[in-house]
Amino acid sequence: MNVVIVTDAWYPQRNGVVRVIDTVRAQVEARGHQVEVISPDQFVNTPCPTYPEIRLAVLPGRKVTRLLDEAQPDAIHIATEGPLGRAARTYCLQRGYPFTTAYHTKFPQYIHARVPLPLAWLYASVRSFHAPSSAVLAPSASLAAELREWGFANVRTWSHGVDTDTFRPGPKDYLSLPRPIHMYVGRVTVEKNLSAFLAVDLPGSKVVIGDGPSRTKLMRQHPDAHFFIANGDQELARYYNAADVFVFPSLTDTFGLVMLEALSCGVPVAAFPVPGPLDVLGDSGAGCLDHDLARAAKLALNVSPRRCRDYALQFSWSGVTDQFLTWLAPIRREVRAAA
Repeated sequence: MNVVIVTDAWYPQRNGVVRVIDTVRAQVEARGHQVEVISPDQFVNTPCPTYPEIRLAVLPGRKVTRLLDEAQPDAIHIATEGPLGRAARTYCLQRGYPFTTAYHTKFPQYIHARVPLPLAWLYASVRSFHAPSSAVLAPSASLAAELREWGFANVRTWSHGVDTDTFRPGPKDYLSLPRPIHMYVGRVTVEKNLSAFLAVDLPGSKVVIGDGPSRTKLMRQHPDAHFFIANGDQELARYYNAADVFVFPSLTDTFGLVMLEALSCGVPVAAFPVPGPLDVLGDSGAGCLDHDLARAAKLALNVSPRRCRDYALQFSWSGVTDQFLTWLAPIRREVRAAA
């Protein structure tokens, strides 16, 4: 089978969406299928307003059409709602091709955090984008339920996995800082709610691993915190292992893959009891969920690293790939011939 994945999120970006797409691509190829990724680096692109690390393709319609025509796909998956995703959606609708989409990011909340537009308007726009999709893949059961409440149809739960070979327990000596070390890993942006972590009173040290448009401002506002950028997954795993508690303050993440990576390293998670953390942790006991983030972090210190690691081992990328292939919508040859 020849699968084309269209995504506005791709390298050199480093985030959960890119990791999921690339890992699934590799897994699908390992099963003997062909996968082509259409991404912003293949186009003239421009920095995303307020988030220059993200590059957006400029007027990609004609080239997307050419690339898809050349690929002759058996199935098309549209991973994001940006310019490339919209161009691919138009292509499919014009030819009568079925396609699947994914809801990786709560764009209505992210836009709402920057521009005071009504959430109902923003959700209506995103809902319209996904409406023709054969299956809207949501990374958690709670998010799938939330989307249905907003009127989305054909929502399917598509979990995520973790590379338990790369992210595994190791020495805790990578950082020479007062303990306990409370750590966040991920994009440093306003929607990640990092101020809730950095402003709370915690013993020991606070560490932020990652980059983003809010980094400079937060470094200035919180000089007591320590900010680093990891170069590659091996170094990232060493940072995870240096932590005593992984603190995840986001209120809007659709899943939170970094929580699984921390757990796989044997590091317990402290987070708010909201979708994302609720789906990842559940009643596993591999961390603590509390509306008081300081209390959650304190209680998480008592969690056994073995419990965290054992729980993370249940999240297999093989199972994630099975789900992805199950929900793909094959393009019938007669439909492709007619187009």
